[in-house]
Amino acid sequence: MNPPKVLRCLALAAAAATLAGCQTLEVKQPTIEQTNELRKGPEDRPQRSITGFSHALRCMDTLLLDYGVRDITMLTEEITDETKKLNAGTRDMLISSVSDMSRRSRAVRLVAFGKDTANVISYLASAQSAAAYQAIPLYDIKGSVSQFDENLVKNQKDIGIGFAPFINIGAAKDAGSSMLALDLSVLTTSDMGVLAGVTSRNSVMILKQGSGIDGDAAYHKFGINYSMNLAKAEGQTQALRGLVELAAVELIGKLTKTPYWTCLGVTDPKKNEETRLEMFDWYHAMAATRIELIAYFQNQLRRRWFYDGPIDGEFNPAIDEAIANYRAALGLSREALLNEEFFYAFLAADHTKIPRPEQPARYVPPPTVAAAPGTPQAAAAAVAAAQATASAQASAHTSAPAAAAPAAPAPLKLSMSTPKQQTRFAGGEPISLSLAPSQDAHVYCYLQDEDAKVIRFFPNRFSRDSRVAAAKPLALPGSMRFQLTMNTKGTPETISCFATQRDVMASLPQALVGTDFEPLPGTTLETVRAAFFKASGGSLAQENLRVQAK
Repeated sequence: MNPPKVLRCLALAAAAATLAGCQTLEVKQPTIEQTNELRKGPEDRPQRSITGFSHALRCMDTLLLDYGVRDITMLTEEITDETKKLNAGTRDMLISSVSDMSRRSRAVRLVAFGKDTANVISYLASAQSAAAYQAIPLYDIKGSVSQFDENLVKNQKDIGIGFAPFINIGAAKDAGSSMLALDLSVLTTSDMGVLAGVTSRNSVMILKQGSGIDGDAAYHKFGINYSMNLAKAEGQTQALRGLVELAAVELIGKLTKTPYWTCLGVTDPKKNEETRLEMFDWYHAMAATRIELIAYFQNQLRRRWFYDGPIDGEFNPAIDEAIANYRAALGLSREALLNEEFFYAFLAADHTKIPRPEQPARYVPPPTVAAAPGTPQAAAAAVAAAQATASAQASAHTSAPAAAAPAAPAPLKLSMSTPKQQTRFAGGEPISLSLAPSQDAHVYCYLQDEDAKVIRFFPNRFSRDSRVAAAKPLALPGSMRFQLTMNTKGTPETISCFATQRDVMASLPQALVGTDFEPLPGTTLETVRAAFFKASGGSLAQENLRVQAK
């Protein structure tokens, strides 16, 4: 065979090999098909294309505002990679996710800490003495990257042809899929016990082809497949970020009993098996003692201006009326019944479309029990009754009695005191307060510290209800796990407490609510008073205490 003919044969062989390679080296599609068989389950699931879960984080921010969630304080330890196959800042991803979730609501404050449990316990033990108003976080996030199965499905094909010693031609392609999983749980800092049901266990399937990762990631939640395209520069680290963002939404939603699934695309939670079981668990866990369930609706209906009364977990005529009215607003029967149907309807409702009533159902304290005969209280009551009878008899004998004018409501007053009326304290000395409104009212307290920064310290993470009964003065700190102490600089500080006839926290600018025990940027006590005056319609009592160094 002459050389030109040999070259023509080689050219034909190379072309044939190229065509054959295009047809026989297809490995991506078989891998996709096999992976889909693993991840789709018994039936196809809805598909949603995403670039990340950042939209869900912003949605949660709005949801936390709507449900009045605030003062959630958490530690996060180092989130380790137990697989030893990833080198990513998982904890930093969680911190940024929670930050995005609290842009406007300021609902969650996350404190980063080390991975050593002994260090965490040491931190919790010393937190109260670290600063004048340092408070212990309530929760701790613990977990790890728990699974990374590489090449769960793998396909590789190659082809070659050679004509020694003239030429050798070859081609190869490969594709595979891996599974990455993240497990996180929330613990209480009081005993480091795991909160039942407040966990996140999610996984992502990563499809890759070639030497780098150039495919997609598929997340599964509530029967929905969320697919994300991955570039070679992103790979499994970007897939991990999606897992962390999804976990942040799920953990905070479960912890605060807010319908977080709405931020993940579930439109009808009652028709979705996973969300229906989630609501079922929430309801029966709270209804087990009844107190938590009643307090949950007392808080929610008071925020939505249907109820004005205590959050004590006890039924009263006002909460009965509020429940009946809200049930009617949701299209249910008008009765004071906290059943599953109402709970499901409440979590599925768009509360922004439910108009507020002109007046909420107001709680009226029960009459005081009559004192026993012979006691000083009984004698005082008898004197008051005799005076009232004499006054009535005198009025009956007047020739032209004047028309009785309606009694004006007594103005709201607030008294604030310290033991022995002390106003001067040594540096580091604890400060105790007693607050007593003249009638049942809502009380809010702020501190202007030695650096002129304003901090809200009541209500707080330890006592979320602002309502204070006139018959039971409020002690601060009392049994709450924080301290008020005189600063060591010797600079005077001012404590301002405000009392209103109704709960106005939801009507305040979010910048003045902030997070408890944290400085409110650009705020003064004058701007706080102006906000309370506006929110309360002018029905406001204020008491100030200026503490100085000895």
